[in-house]
Amino acid sequence: MFGRKRPLYFGLSLFTLASLCCALAKSIEWLIFFRLLQGVGAASVMSIPRAVIRDSYTGTQATRLLTTVMLVLAISPMLAPLIGSLLLIPFGWRSVFVGISVATFLGLLLAITSLPETLKPEDRIPFKAEVMFNAFSTLLRDPVYMGLVCIGGFGFASFFAFLATASFLYIDYYGLSPVQFSMAFALNALSFFLSSQFAANFGSRFGIPVILKWAIRGFMVSSLIMFGVITAGFDHFALLVVMLLMTYGCLGLVLPTTLILSLEQHGSIAGTASSLGGAIQLSMGAVAIVITSLVFNGTPQPLAAVIAACGVLALLMSRLTLRKVIKSVKE
Repeated sequence: MFGRKRPLYFGLSLFTLASLCCALAKSIEWLIFFRLLQGVGAASVMSIPRAVIRDSYTGTQATRLLTTVMLVLAISPMLAPLIGSLLLIPFGWRSVFVGISVATFLGLLLAITSLPETLKPEDRIPFKAEVMFNAFSTLLRDPVYMGLVCIGGFGFASFFAFLATASFLYIDYYGLSPVQFSMAFALNALSFFLSSQFAANFGSRFGIPVILKWAIRGFMVSSLIMFGVITAGFDHFALLVVMLLMTYGCLGLVLPTTLILSLEQHGSIAGTASSLGGAIQLSMGAVAIVITSLVFNGTPQPLAAVIAACGVLALLMSRLTLRKVIKSVKE
């Protein structure tokens, strides 16, 4: 009904204004309220770019672009502590929200001047409750779509578990300073970046489902090795960082490939498929944060256990899903 650009403009504008209001908030209650508005604005930014790519590209080309999108989504929370600390220490916490609003406003200008409308008027679905219900019903009843979303969701869950405990482990357990923590935290972006850049090239050569199958296995094996090593008492900081680099390196192949495959058969409702998949995966990440927080004891072992569980569950889900994916691709 609205296309891709207008909802994106609305989301970016709302996020920009909410960020400025956060910087000017006079109480914690107002800060929480404006943070809620930030989340509403951010929701469109999370789902629309993926739908835009699906409107214009499929297969390897879509994978190549989606790896860039997933790279930004993964790197942002990894680099945020480093950038935030550079603003926080000299200028105070309000400067962080000012910086966010400026960056978002620049993104809005870039979208207005450079992003074309990718959803043709004749392809737009009317904004009706019945139509939306049918679209969601179609997606929820598609076992391949749901399986791929859940595989990616377990990857998100492992990453969110790391986000929930990293500061406590790196600073309190291993004794890093806040700046050292930010730099170490950002290292995980390196492995994700390097591996995600190979997703499209590997996909064009071997096929995206094959790459996904081996990436999930690598994710599970590396996470189980990390859990075993830490449980055995080898919890040195450098060793943990190396094992996380291996684990999230595999994740850099899992996330973009599951995303493109989940949207492959639902081009006519790509926006709905993208938003529903994102909501499910973020919900799985939120559950992982709760579980990790409940079992966290100040050591790396609970984190390693949650990541390993995510790896095993992702593999089990892939066994139920990938055969159907490969069959549909061949057809």
